[in-house]
Amino acid sequence: MGKTASGFSSSLRRPRVAIGCDHAGYSLKALLVRHLRNRKIPLLDVGTRSRRAVDYPDYAVRVGRAIQERKVDAGIMVCGSGAGASIAANKLRGVRAALCHDHFTAHQAREDDDANLLCLGARVIGESLARELVDTFLQARFSGKSRHRRRLAKVMALEGGDRR
Repeated sequence: MGKTASGFSSSLRRPRVAIGCDHAGYSLKALLVRHLRNRKIPLLDVGTRSRRAVDYPDYAVRVGRAIQERKVDAGIMVCGSGAGASIAANKLRGVRAALCHDHFTAHQAREDDDANLLCLGARVIGESLARELVDTFLQARFSGKSRHRRRLAKVMALEGGDRR
């Protein structure tokens, strides 16, 4: 099983990705959109489309809803620190948002925790690292190991009532 020119395994299709941001993440999101399009990743850009002040929960919900509705396989959300977006997105049933500012976390969040939404802080990391984290996150796959399935079931049980 070789890698394609985009870096994805030839036996796996490219993931469909939703991407969103608030005003603080606008510039970094624009760079990531270009990066993903260059890699031929199917992309749903939910905004925002300017540096005009907006509220990050509005865009975290848009990315999260795309995941819930299975319009995409994964999401990326960029705000100033990434923390607010992560908190907001994790309120949605079935969304497992991970705030990642390093390679290990970006990979392990997918492999061990089955994260489906990568949150990045535009005021925390640089452009080069952001591209690398997106690639790492999207290329990683849930391991499916029994201990990780058991832990994921416990996390999902915490969701309780319908928070949709």
